[in-house]
Amino acid sequence: MAYRGKLFTLRTSFPPSTTASYPLPGFEEAQRVRFQIELEFVQCLANPNYLNFLAQRGYFKEAPFINYLKYLLYWKEPEYAKFLKYPMCLYFLDLLQHENFRKEIVNGQCCKFIDDQMILHWQHYTRKRMKLLETGVASQQQQQQQQQQGSHTPASQTSNAPQSLSVSSVQPNLINGHGQIQKV
Repeated sequence: MAYRGKLFTLRTSFPPSTTASYPLPGFEEAQRVRFQIELEFVQCLANPNYLNFLAQRGYFKEAPFINYLKYLLYWKEPEYAKFLKYPMCLYFLDLLQHENFRKEIVNGQCCKFIDDQMILHWQHYTRKRMKLLETGVASQQQQQQQQQQGSHTPASQTSNAPQSLSVSSVQPNLINGHGQIQKV
């Protein structure tokens, strides 16, 4: 049975194989295409303007579409979530499970407010990440100075001039995706 919505055609089940040991020809290709379609659609949900577009055209009032959104919750599982470039889409997917949110996103002002809040979050995240990188550089400089002072060379031969480190010289695994310093 296939769901034929206004936006997409997606085959949700495939006929059973005639031989138990061999899948149907093209079955793996169909599964790969299905994965790509669902991945792209779920990531589109990170865009409040797209949600507003869907809401204004009445998609969020259709029971099959709402069921499809419930079905897409499997993307929250780590084995699928690792493929997402825009993890904010999972937050919006959760919000779309609530009827109140589906009703409010029709409003252009609500959509604009959400979009503005996302931009502010990204700006704050960027500033916070830069501060953490600068802190990482400073802590590496301190560690190097402590190592130099702890060595057995006489103090007269040790250079007190700090070595220049830049943000790009900090190990890339020092900052995780949430802006927190991590040791790997």
